[in-house]
Amino acid sequence: MTGGAVPISGLGCISAAGSTLDACMDTLFLGRRAPAPPRRFSTSHPIRYPVFEVPDFEGPADLLRTAALLLSAAEEALADAGLDREALAGLRVGACIGTTVGSAMNNEPFCQAFRAGASPSMAPMDRILRSNPAAVLARTFGLTGPCQTIVNACSSGTDAVGLGASWIQAGLCDLVLAGGADELGRITYNGFISMRISAPGPCRPFDRDREGLNLGEGAAVLVLEAPDLLRRRGRRARSFVLGYGSSCDAYHPTAPSPDGAGLERAIREAMAAADLAPAGIAFVNAHGTSTPDNDRVEGQVLARILPGVPFLSTKGFTGHTLGAAGAIEAAFTVACLERGRIPGSAGFETPDPDIGAEPVRENSPVRGAVALSQSLAFGGNNAVLALGLGDRP
Repeated sequence: MTGGAVPISGLGCISAAGSTLDACMDTLFLGRRAPAPPRRFSTSHPIRYPVFEVPDFEGPADLLRTAALLLSAAEEALADAGLDREALAGLRVGACIGTTVGSAMNNEPFCQAFRAGASPSMAPMDRILRSNPAAVLARTFGLTGPCQTIVNACSSGTDAVGLGASWIQAGLCDLVLAGGADELGRITYNGFISMRISAPGPCRPFDRDREGLNLGEGAAVLVLEAPDLLRRRGRRARSFVLGYGSSCDAYHPTAPSPDGAGLERAIREAMAAADLAPAGIAFVNAHGTSTPDNDRVEGQVLARILPGVPFLSTKGFTGHTLGAAGAIEAAFTVACLERGRIPGSAGFETPDPDIGAEPVRENSPVRGAVALSQSLAFGGNNAVLALGLGDRP
């Protein structure tokens, strides 16, 4: 990503940690987390693997839960930016949203009936087709700019923010609603259990005794805005997208490359775009899934190229929200920069000697105005954002 800093004028987030970004941050700094067996669906597994569900949330009946979560985050972000549908009219507004399963045609009753030779109602398929995340935002808010749903495994939300920022830099848009969304479901839940990377208890990112991840759900949206529009509106940016890096390991369908070379490339690319040296990084919001391979590779890369820079994982509070993770963590990163502190990495107790570095254990002050938020994904995809405070246009 090149072309200068892109202002972030609004943020919105919903996750198991809270129904708004402020509520989420309160939960993180209070150290509260409550993974539990899923309530919205059941399976026959003898182990009831815990997840992080968004409680007491019901969206429109004609949309999938992913799209409904996304709308909640988008409405908060637009309000935070001082925008409504009327204000968006006449502007070139794009939607760039990451997801993993949010548009998948997964409806078990429909599929079971079809395979049995019946002719089930097409209403479930209509609902799925109406729920493409980016298209939902375009339809709801009357957006006429570029509309893109990014499906790039667990880096989708980070990639969506990076791509959305490039639209601003290229002059394609005045505004972009960028972020990610994903919901919990039985098929995803069973799939991760079958891969043997789900933990039977609360996740423990970067801990020596980590056993796997907890799935989660949620959404986050960042309002990216052209600097000249921000000035005309008389608004101030909350923060900026300063750089974005992306790479592929080309190593394995699910495991990261053991040498971490792909992640290192993405980090260095984001830092170069932001003209950023290691000494200028306040902290790193790591991917930190609590799986053995991911945490080892990611931790070793951070220890090697950013020694001494504080890092943490927030998945101990939200679970792994898949395509939403990068967007949620970008929002958390900005909020932490604004507060000048980061929460302790929930679940971490015992350092792993194979990593050679450890995340922060307790709520800690940080110095500096720039941080990295990074994602590692299936397929060897790596994506990194450099996010910062600073001079406002």
